[in-house]
Amino acid sequence: MVLLDTTPVTGASRRMRFAAKAASLTVLPNCVWRLVIAVGIPVGWGAGHELHHSNYPGWGSLYLLGLSAFQEALGLLSLGLVQRWGEVVPHWIPWLGGRRIPPLAAVIPAALGATAVTGITLIGASTWNDVIAANPDSPGEGFGYWFFTLSYAPLLLWGPLLALVTAAYWRRRRIHG
Repeated sequence: MVLLDTTPVTGASRRMRFAAKAASLTVLPNCVWRLVIAVGIPVGWGAGHELHHSNYPGWGSLYLLGLSAFQEALGLLSLGLVQRWGEVVPHWIPWLGGRRIPPLAAVIPAALGATAVTGITLIGASTWNDVIAANPDSPGEGFGYWFFTLSYAPLLLWGPLLALVTAAYWRRRRIHG
């Protein structure tokens, strides 16, 4: 049984399919950073901070695993904007399977998500070094700083890519019904 029909929908351009895939992948480096911490590798924050490697592995690892899974699931939702399961409810879902999804049911949450993610990441980027410099427990410099920074940098693309794919979805659904 196939859970989701990953067939690209008619009218979803190759460029938009690429943008949706890219949007879904922007969260992956950040999730990897958290997973590395969850297994106890010291790429988090310093002593006295909850992300210090001496706290992991442990019960907190479950939180980091759950947060990473949730973030990746949100990232993967962008694929629904270019695949069949974003227009028709999968058949295996009771009572709703096979029904067309109203365009606004996807556009409104996707647009709100794109706006929120863009705002949050832009604020984070504009204060990045200030927060790190002001926190004595931060990764500081060297490998930890760069691993941390490079794991968050792709998130700056998530919101704009999601907005682009959402706009294309809205246009396509208005034209093709």
